[in-house]
Amino acid sequence: MSHYQCTFSNARVGNKLPPRGAGFSLRDRVRSLVIWEALGVQWFRYLNAIHSFLLTRTYFISSNLHGHLIHHLSINGVFFLYSHLSAGAGGWSPLISDKYQWLEVDLGERTKITAVATQGRYGSSDWLTSYLLMFSDTGHNWKQYRQEDSIGSFPGNSNADNVVQYKLQQPAIARFLRLIPLDWNPSGRIGLRLETYGCPYTSDVVSLNGGSSSLVYRLSPGPWQTSKEVVSLKFKTLRNSGILLHAEGQQGVSLSLELERGKLQLLLRQGKTSPEPLHLTSLGSLLDDQHWHHVVLEQKSAHLNLTVDKNTERVQLPKIYNIFFIKPDASSKDLHGCIENLLYNGFNLIELAKNSDHQVTVRGNVTFSCAEPVSVALTFPGPQSFLQLPGTTASSPGGVSVGFQFRTWNKGGLLFTFSLPQQEGMVWLYLSDARLRLMIHKSGLSPAVFSGAALNDGQWHAVDFTARRGRLTISVDKGEGGIAHAAPSFPITAETQLFFGGKSEFSEECRNLFETFQGCMRLLTVENQRVDLIKVQQRLLGNYSQLQIDMCGIIDRCSPSRCEHGGRCSQSWTVFHCNCSDTGYSGATCHSSVYEQSCEAYKHNGNTSGHFYIDVDGSGPIKPQLVYCNMTGDTHRLTHAFTPLRPSPAVSQHSVHFDYSSQEEQLLAAISQSEHCEQELSYHCRKSQGSPFSWWLGGPGQGRVQTYWGGAHPGSQQCACGLQGDCVDLQHYCNCDADRLEWTEDSGLLTHKDTLPVRSLVLGDIQRPGSEAAYRVGPLRCHGDKNFWNAAFFDKETSYLHFPTFHGELSADISFLFKTTGSSGVFLENLGIKDFIRIELSSSTQVVFSFDVGNGPLEVRVESSVPLNDNRWHRVRAERNVKEASLRLDELAVATQEAPTDGHFHLQLNSQLFIGGTASRQKGFRGCIRSLQLNGVTLDLEERAKITPGVQPGCPGHCSSYGSLCQNHGRCVERASGFQCDCSLSAYAGVFCQTEVSASFKPGTSVSYTFKEPYELSRNSSALPSSIYSEMTLRAENISLSFRTNQSPALLLYVSSYYREYLAVLINKHDKLEVRYKLDSSRDAEVLRSSVRNVANGQLHTVTIKRLTDSVSVQVKTLHQEDFNLTSDGEFNAVKSLVLGRVHESDDLDPDLAKLASLGFTGCLSVVHFNTMSPLKAALLHSDTSPVIITGPLVQSNCGSAASTNPYAAENTHHLSGKKGGSGSAGSGQPLINAIRTDSALIGGTVFFFKHTSLYREPSSPCFAAFCC
Repeated sequence: MSHYQCTFSNARVGNKLPPRGAGFSLRDRVRSLVIWEALGVQWFRYLNAIHSFLLTRTYFISSNLHGHLIHHLSINGVFFLYSHLSAGAGGWSPLISDKYQWLEVDLGERTKITAVATQGRYGSSDWLTSYLLMFSDTGHNWKQYRQEDSIGSFPGNSNADNVVQYKLQQPAIARFLRLIPLDWNPSGRIGLRLETYGCPYTSDVVSLNGGSSSLVYRLSPGPWQTSKEVVSLKFKTLRNSGILLHAEGQQGVSLSLELERGKLQLLLRQGKTSPEPLHLTSLGSLLDDQHWHHVVLEQKSAHLNLTVDKNTERVQLPKIYNIFFIKPDASSKDLHGCIENLLYNGFNLIELAKNSDHQVTVRGNVTFSCAEPVSVALTFPGPQSFLQLPGTTASSPGGVSVGFQFRTWNKGGLLFTFSLPQQEGMVWLYLSDARLRLMIHKSGLSPAVFSGAALNDGQWHAVDFTARRGRLTISVDKGEGGIAHAAPSFPITAETQLFFGGKSEFSEECRNLFETFQGCMRLLTVENQRVDLIKVQQRLLGNYSQLQIDMCGIIDRCSPSRCEHGGRCSQSWTVFHCNCSDTGYSGATCHSSVYEQSCEAYKHNGNTSGHFYIDVDGSGPIKPQLVYCNMTGDTHRLTHAFTPLRPSPAVSQHSVHFDYSSQEEQLLAAISQSEHCEQELSYHCRKSQGSPFSWWLGGPGQGRVQTYWGGAHPGSQQCACGLQGDCVDLQHYCNCDADRLEWTEDSGLLTHKDTLPVRSLVLGDIQRPGSEAAYRVGPLRCHGDKNFWNAAFFDKETSYLHFPTFHGELSADISFLFKTTGSSGVFLENLGIKDFIRIELSSSTQVVFSFDVGNGPLEVRVESSVPLNDNRWHRVRAERNVKEASLRLDELAVATQEAPTDGHFHLQLNSQLFIGGTASRQKGFRGCIRSLQLNGVTLDLEERAKITPGVQPGCPGHCSSYGSLCQNHGRCVERASGFQCDCSLSAYAGVFCQTEVSASFKPGTSVSYTFKEPYELSRNSSALPSSIYSEMTLRAENISLSFRTNQSPALLLYVSSYYREYLAVLINKHDKLEVRYKLDSSRDAEVLRSSVRNVANGQLHTVTIKRLTDSVSVQVKTLHQEDFNLTSDGEFNAVKSLVLGRVHESDDLDPDLAKLASLGFTGCLSVVHFNTMSPLKAALLHSDTSPVIITGPLVQSNCGSAASTNPYAAENTHHLSGKKGGSGSAGSGQPLINAIRTDSALIGGTVFFFKHTSLYREPSSPCFAAFCC
C-alpha cells in the first residue's frame, strides 16, 4: 500500500465529474463493455483495459433506474463513479423521487474510502441537496457514516453543474457504499453523478468460532525488556460477551479484555486463587453490532492506555506481562467473531500463525477468513414508522405465534399489534416502564400481562408470543428475562395483518394510549417461519413506512458520557440526560460548579463566617473542598498545643510528615489563587540546637528542603530574631542555636507561598542528656482572592484586550462582572473560519450570548427590568455544551436554547480572543470588566491592561454595588481591591455589621460608659465651665437595644448628668416598659409607660426610643409606635455616663429608682446603641481603648439572637472583668503542652484554612502516632 496515496487532489479532470464525451476518453481506451440486466437491476463490468487503467469487477445496484447507465472506473487505486450517456441527460435518476431510493456501489473488495463528491444530473434540474452515506462489508448490516459522531447528513448540491466534495473525517473501510437521498431540488427530481476517492486496503483476518478457539503468542525465552508494549487489533461480533484478549504475567497475575453486555472491560486477576477480578475500566458500547471496532492496548511502565475506536482510558498496572493470546482456556465466554490485523509490538500475529511460526499456537476452530452471518435488522426511527406483515394463513393451526428481537433505550413503545377476527377486538404488546406488557381489548380491556424488566438497556432482547388452545404465553430472552401466562376466555388469532412498531392508521384513542416505539428489531418470525426482510424492502412482502431496513441505527449517547464531574448519564432514543445530584455541579452536562471559587466570593454574596465548599477552578477538574471561611477582619490569638520531644539516646532524629485534609491539586490551586498565605512554625528548645541539625520541607509535592524558620525569608538560614537583631545570643541568627539551658523559642509565620504548605519536619540534636524540644505547626491559612478583583477599565470603544484562542470545543462556560454607563458594547468575541462565540450588551437592558458551531447562528437573550448601565456591578454567566446554551444575568431566571439533537457540536475557533471589543474595532465596550473566567481559568486582565493603550488596570467604585451589604448603620469604605464595612458607628459587629453584640448579665454586673470628662473638654480652651457643660447637652436621643429577661422590676439602661438629671429605661413591676426622663433637677421625673405587656417573659424584645426636644416615641418589637410629650424644656444637660446593669453611684436617684438600680440586672442585653455610641460593643470588643469600666462578670453570648433557644448560653465565650481593658496574655518560658487544641482564624480579610494530620517517623521504625492539629 505504500505506493498508494489516499488524497487525490489531482484525481479529477477539470472541475466537474465527466459527462458523456468529456474527461477521460473511454471510447479510445475501453475495448468492450458488458452489461447484464436482471430483475430490473443493472450492473456492468469493463473488460480489457489498457494503459494506466486498472479496471476491476464492480457492481452497481439501485432502488430503480431512470433509463441510463452507471459506470465505474478505478485508476491507480482511485475510484471514480460517473455517468456515461447512452441517451438523454447523464447521471442516476430513479423512476420515483422519494426517500426510499438508494444507490449502491460494490467496490469488489474492502477499500479505504476517503472522500465522496456529488454533482447533479447533466443538463437537468435534478440534484440532491442532502444525503446519507451507508457502508457495509457484505451488502447487509449497513452502518451509517456520521460526522462528529452526531451529524448523519451530508450537504449536497445547489445546481446541476458544480461539484461538492466531502472528505471523510475518518476514512471508511468497506466493500459496499450506499447513498440515500434525503432532499433534492423541489423544481426537479433526484439526480446524481457520484465520485468516490480511496485506496486499496489489505488485512489479515482470523475467525474464532468458540469451542476454545484461540491464538496463543509466547515470547522468546530469556531476558527481555521493551520501553513500551502495544497490542492493536480490530474485531467484530454479533454476541455481546466473550474474552477478546488475555495476558499473563509472573506469579499468576493476569489481565483480560472481555466483552460484557457489548462493552469492553479491562480486568486484573491477582493470582489464580483470586476470588473476583479487579475491574480497572470499561470502554465502548454496542460493540456486538457486527461492525469492525478498533482496539489498542498500550503499556508503558505501570501505565496502560486502552483505546476503543476513538476513546481512550488510562489506568495503572502493578505488573509487566509477558504472554499475550486471544483466548485463554475453555470458558463459557468464548468469543464468536472475527479479528483483523492483530499486531503485537509491530509483529503481525495472524500472519505468523498462517506461516506456522513456533511462537504462535492455533487452538480450536480457527479459520483465516471472516465468515459473517447475515442478520437483517429494522430501525424504527420515529412516530410514523411501522411494518405490516400478513397474518396467519388458513393452513396454520388455530392461534398465533410471533417471535422477534428488539433493542431500545426508551422505557415505552408499541412493539406489535393485530386485530382479532371479525373486528371483535385488538391485541397490543408494548413496553411500559421498561417492562413488556400485553393488553387485549374485547368488550372491554382485559387485565394486563407483564413480563421482563429493565428492557430499555440497549441490549437485544428476544420476545416469543404464542397463543394456542386457550393458553397465551409471553417469553422474554428464552425465559431468562421472565415468562408470563394467561388464559383468555376467547380464542386469540390474527387472520388479517400484523403491525410491528406502530400502525398505518391509529385512532386518536390509540395514539394517546401508547408511546411510539423507537429502536431496532431483527429475527422476526410468524408461525415459526423467518420473515424475509429483504423482500419487504423490495415491496414484495407486506408494507412499511419510515423504516431503515438492513441496519440498526441505535446510538449510545452515553458512551462516551457527555456528563461531566461524575454526573450520571441516562438516555432515550433521541436525547441523553445528566443527573447532577450530589456532584456539586449543575447544568445540562454537570459542567458548572454550584460553589463559589473562594471565600471572597462568598463574602460578597452576603455570607458570614462558616464552613463552605469552594471550587477553586470552577468547572475545571479539581473537586470542591470544604474549608472554613473567616469573613471578618478581626485578629484572634488562640493558643495551640506544642508537641514535646524528650531525649532519646537511640534516636538521632525525629521526623514528622503532615497530611492535609485537601487533595494535593486542591491545596496548590488554593494557594496559587490566594493573595496571601501563612502557616505558623514554632520551635521551643532547651539545650537543643536548630541549625544545622533541623530543617523542614515545604512546597509542592513532597516539598523542598528549607533551612529558614518562621518570620524569616527563604534561603536566609535565619529565624525571625536574626532579621530583627534581637536573638538571645547575637552571635547566632536563631535563639535555639545558642544552646541555652533555659527554655527559648524561634517562632513566626511562614508567608512565602512557594514554600507552603509545610510537608514534613526533621528535628535533630535531641539525643543529648538534658535536651528537650517542642514544636508547633499551625494550620495553613490563606486569605483573599487575587482573581476576584482582577479588572480592567476600557475607556474607548476602539480599545480591547486580546488573549490566545479560547478552546471550548465541547463545553464552554464564561463568567464575569461588568459595570458601565454605556448602552451597548461587545464584552467578548472569538472567531473561527465559520464558527464564533460572542457576548455583548445589545441595549441598556439586554445581554446577548451568540455562537455558531456549524448549525447556523444561535442566540440566547436575557432582558432586565432595570437599566444595566447604572455604573453598578452586574454578573454574567454563559454556558454552551452539546445539549444546550444558557445565559444568566445577576439573579434573573436562566435563559436557555436547546442544541440540535443531531447537529454539529464542536466549537472550532482560531482567532485571538478579544475582550472589551472586536477585531473590527467596532461596537466596543466602555466600562469595567472584572473576574473574567473561561472554563474556570481567570484571565489576568490587569497585567494585559498595563501594556495596552486605551485600557487601564483595576476599576474603583465598588460601594455603589456592594454598599447595601453593610447593615445596621455600617459604612461602606472603598479599597483598591474591593471594599469593607466600617462598623464603628454601629452597635453590631461582623463583616457586614450584621452580628449582634450580646452579653449575659448577673446581678453584680455593671458596664459604665463615661462621656467626656469636663477637664478633657476644657484643655486648651478658655471657655467658662458653664459653656463646657453645654457641649454635652442633648436636645435629642436615638436609643435602641434588645433584651431578654424574667426579672421584674429591672433597670435596663441609665444615663446620668452632672446636673442631677437622668434618663432611665426599665421594666416596672407590672411587666411593662417604662421610660423616665428627669430633665429638670427641681421637678419630679416624667414617666412614659408603654402599653405593651409581659415584656419580662424570657423572650427577646427590641426597644427603640427617639426624642426630639419634648417629643418622645417608644416602639417595642415591631408593634405600633407610641408617642409622648414632655413638659420640661427638652434639654438633657451635661450628660455624664451611661450604665448597663447595676448602678453603683445612686445618690442622685429617686428612692424607688435607687432601690431598683441596686438590684442589678439578670438577663441578656444586646446591640445597645445610644446616638452614635455602642457602649456594650465597646465593653466586649474594645475595652482596652474605650472609656468603659466593667464590674462583675460579663459574658459575651449569642443570647441576643432571635434563634437562640437558651437565653443565657455562652458561645465563643470571652471573660473580661475586674478592671478597665481587662485582658491578659500567656507568660513566657516552658511551652504550654496542655493548651487548648484549636484552629484559629488569624489575619483579616476572608481567611480559609486547612487542617493537617501529623505522622511521626523514626529512621528505622514506622509511624506510630497521628493526631489532628
